Amino acid sequence: MKPNNFPERVIWYSIIGTYGFYFIGGLYILAPAIAWILLVYLGKKLWEQSETTPENEKIVIPWTVWLWIIGMLIEEVALIIGHIDFDLDNGLLIKSSFGWAKGWALMAIFPLIGCLSIRPQLLYRAACIVCFQSLLYTPICIFASVVHLPQILYVSPLKAVGGPGQEFFSVILYGIDSDDGLPRWGLFAPWGPALGFVANVYFFLALQEKDNKWRWCGIIGSIVMCVISKSRIGLLCFPIVLVTTWALKNISRPMFLIFMSFMSFLSAITAPTILETLSTFVDQVKSARASSTRVRAVLWRIALERWKEAPIWGHGTVQPGPHLVEFMKIGSHNTITSLLFVKGIVGFLAFAVPMVCSILYLLIKAQKSETAKVGLSISLILLIYTSGENLEILAYLFWPGLVMIGIAFKNQLPVVNANNMVFSQDLEVF
Repeated sequence: MKPNNFPERVIWYSIIGTYGFYFIGGLYILAPAIAWILLVYLGKKLWEQSETTPENEKIVIPWTVWLWIIGMLIEEVALIIGHIDFDLDNGLLIKSSFGWAKGWALMAIFPLIGCLSIRPQLLYRAACIVCFQSLLYTPICIFASVVHLPQILYVSPLKAVGGPGQEFFSVILYGIDSDDGLPRWGLFAPWGPALGFVANVYFFLALQEKDNKWRWCGIIGSIVMCVISKSRIGLLCFPIVLVTTWALKNISRPMFLIFMSFMSFLSAITAPTILETLSTFVDQVKSARASSTRVRAVLWRIALERWKEAPIWGHGTVQPGPHLVEFMKIGSHNTITSLLFVKGIVGFLAFAVPMVCSILYLLIKAQKSETAKVGLSISLILLIYTSGENLEILAYLFWPGLVMIGIAFKNQLPVVNANNMVFSQDLEVF
């Protein structure tokens, strides 16, 4: 597997070089850099595009990508108006706008980049390579926790460029869970749950790899990453998305509908037992990290209550929280309350509308397209994680999934080989 063109080379070496960039503290800078570079490249290609451009080389931007572009531009508008409404400093507005360019903007730019000539197989193999590298690096981090080496090995001087926090530029060998005092690992992510998030994205990319050795490296590596992250939502996301994607892909098949009718009948009979079991399971999940659950719940309630102060455009920025939430910022820790608190209902809808439309569109395409099925799985992961993580902050980690969604959005164009045989773009090309 080798990249064939400029965007493929940029994406390929950026993904497989994840640990190299992490060790120099450049991972947080990498994603925005390649996003804006490839955006300029795409603009150049569009400018040069003409009626004589071969059909298989033409760039076509699907309406779903346009939805993301419009939505993310609205996020910046909401950000500006929120700063104006609360008379926030112009310097803070500039800083927040740079944050938008490195966060929410990526949610539109990377799907747009997926409209370039990029093979999904390249993403599948690159994800497997990163998972394999993680398998090699994990024993080192576990050993570091056993012999009690410093948790933070060093902080890169690249932190001078600015970011959400020092942890985004630090090489962290391990962390300590505040609930049980045991170590947990984030590898190249700033914290454990973020690693679980990326592991889920890479898992569904690795599932599509055709080479058995690389596929199993990817599957095992992604599962190991999720386990050592000790992320509850990460471990639950695997089976939920697998089952949901399978069900949605087969929703139009008669046998599946008959099966679901039978299961509905059984569920009606055993409903009390099922509900009690689910309730017990949820309680056990919450009690696994009780303090984290409590803090998140309080942050959620505070953010929703204070959203009423600026329901339309929001507060413009996160704000320090009280001692009750260990001084964590209000408007952090999950996407839903972050959008409502910081950017109001306008910002929330600017994200929700493209997200819902994307899932529905990919659901329809997934009935006949394996590529769309992968895009649907990744979209469902993003949807689940809106309640557990701030997507804006972690976009620099899961951006390969965003490119995959962009590829899945593309219309199916026939590709004709030298023997005039027509193949679908969904077929594996090596």
